[in-house]
Amino acid sequence: MFADILSRYWWMALLRGVLWIVFGVLVYRQPAISIAALTFLFGIFVLADGVGNAITAIGGRGQHDDWWILLLTGLCGIGVGLLSLLNPMLTALALLFYIAIWAVVTGVLQVVAAIRLRKEIRGEFWLILGGLASIAFGVLAMLNPVAGKLTILWLISVFSIVYGVTVIALALKARRFAGRVRDTLRAGA
Repeated sequence: MFADILSRYWWMALLRGVLWIVFGVLVYRQPAISIAALTFLFGIFVLADGVGNAITAIGGRGQHDDWWILLLTGLCGIGVGLLSLLNPMLTALALLFYIAIWAVVTGVLQVVAAIRLRKEIRGEFWLILGGLASIAFGVLAMLNPVAGKLTILWLISVFSIVYGVTVIALALKARRFAGRVRDTLRAGA
């Protein structure tokens, strides 16, 4: 069950949520941050988020046929994180499109995962909400690429904090249903 994967690795989602909030606060508190520094910081956080998703997916591959969705999300994060770290002197426009494309792709994959998860648990709306926020952010960023640097930074900051809160809410929900999932699995055995 996909719910079993989430319940066993709820702490990984919690860690990812905390990292996103820390990233958002750091960007907000440093509005004069350079694009190169932001690219580096973004690369580290997206890489860590991608690794967390990949570990969770691989750990649960034997329990659910749809584990590849989470793995694909993780690989997307790892790829964008590595691209950001390997070329920190990207222009603001290139960085914005990296972030926007990553946000849309991972948002769509989260919504797909949540739709499949709704058959197994209640409260999957947190995952849907995070996915929709990610899609909305990506689309808005692509529609207005010439926005000022400060506006882009604040948009990234707000998105990161909101996204982190939704991932933490999902982690806490997964932690609560972890015992129910284990009891259900034991009863069925």
